[in-house]
Amino acid sequence: MGSSAIRVAYTVEQCWHDAPGGTAIAALRIARELGQDPDLAGDVDLRLVAGKHPVPPDPIFRPVGSVAMLPLSRPLLYEAWTRFNWPKVESVTGAVDVAHATGLIPCATSSPLVVTVHDLAFLHTPEKFSKHGAKLMARSLDAARNRAARVICPSAATMDDCAANGFRDEQLRLVPLGVDAAAATMREVDDARRRHDLPESFVLFVGTLEPRKNLRRLVAAMAALAASGVDIPLVVAGSGEWGAVRSEIDGDRRTSAVDIRFLGAVSDADLRGLYAAAQVFAYPSEREGFGLPVAEAMAQGTAVVTSRGTSTEEVAGGAAVLVDPFDVDDIARGIDDALGRADELAAPSRQRATQLSWKRSATATLAVYRELCS
Repeated sequence: MGSSAIRVAYTVEQCWHDAPGGTAIAALRIARELGQDPDLAGDVDLRLVAGKHPVPPDPIFRPVGSVAMLPLSRPLLYEAWTRFNWPKVESVTGAVDVAHATGLIPCATSSPLVVTVHDLAFLHTPEKFSKHGAKLMARSLDAARNRAARVICPSAATMDDCAANGFRDEQLRLVPLGVDAAAATMREVDDARRRHDLPESFVLFVGTLEPRKNLRRLVAAMAALAASGVDIPLVVAGSGEWGAVRSEIDGDRRTSAVDIRFLGAVSDADLRGLYAAAQVFAYPSEREGFGLPVAEAMAQGTAVVTSRGTSTEEVAGGAAVLVDPFDVDDIARGIDDALGRADELAAPSRQRATQLSWKRSATATLAVYRELCS
């Protein structure tokens, strides 16, 4: 580590969330590149920081290296950070040049602050969040608007949303996320099939079970396909059971026509195998900050169905079948189209994935740090 390396306090608290999701994956992958890539590692001294936790997070969300822990645990930590700008990250990391809050909650710091804002979904559909969660995020947004020297957005859609909600142009920086583009091996595909008892053909969904992921309409679309004679199972991988999403799906009479298989959280290797084994990856999310699963599926050459007019359309880059996420019949149409064109869509999917890399994301993130240290 060179003496001129930029010292960065880097929050990873979301790794301990009940459903860490893409925000945790993005923080960990960028941290990995900043810490391990030979072209970047000598330029940054990354100091991971989180609240107090008695046990480490799940292995797939476990940070590499030591994590400095502040004396408060969540939710007290988030309340103290947003209300009082305390406790400062420097109290456990030592002096830093930059503090980077890798999720919406701005950490307390005396240093120049960078905040990653993945999306502002809670502003558009507050009813799909808990009252406490929506209030905390609204307070966090105010704090980020007032305290952050730079705000990193993973998509143009999120950046435009931030600009429309009071962030200044000079604060905002676009840093698209990357993807682990390694193709699944035949062994990974076979292991995933065996471990999860997968059907020969299936449509895949990957994501946290939260309302905005639109799983209920996806299931309804699968039922419509089954009624028209296209009978194919739906495999759902991802953690969390936000609100009544799972019970509502289980209780919907239309789902009786659909073979739905919930796998829960899966390992990285299993995830690659799942993407590669699927005939179609369906991700008709209502709103995303980026849409990592779309990029991950494309890296395996899997035909993708995703939402028109959202950040996932940006991620797809013209290589996916686009649908109206609020129209069940259109989602069904898109899945049927993708099933018929799966081979045709494989090459464009892979090509698009090659344009997204975690090294590129990390390099752009480092450029933001350098702006604040110049």
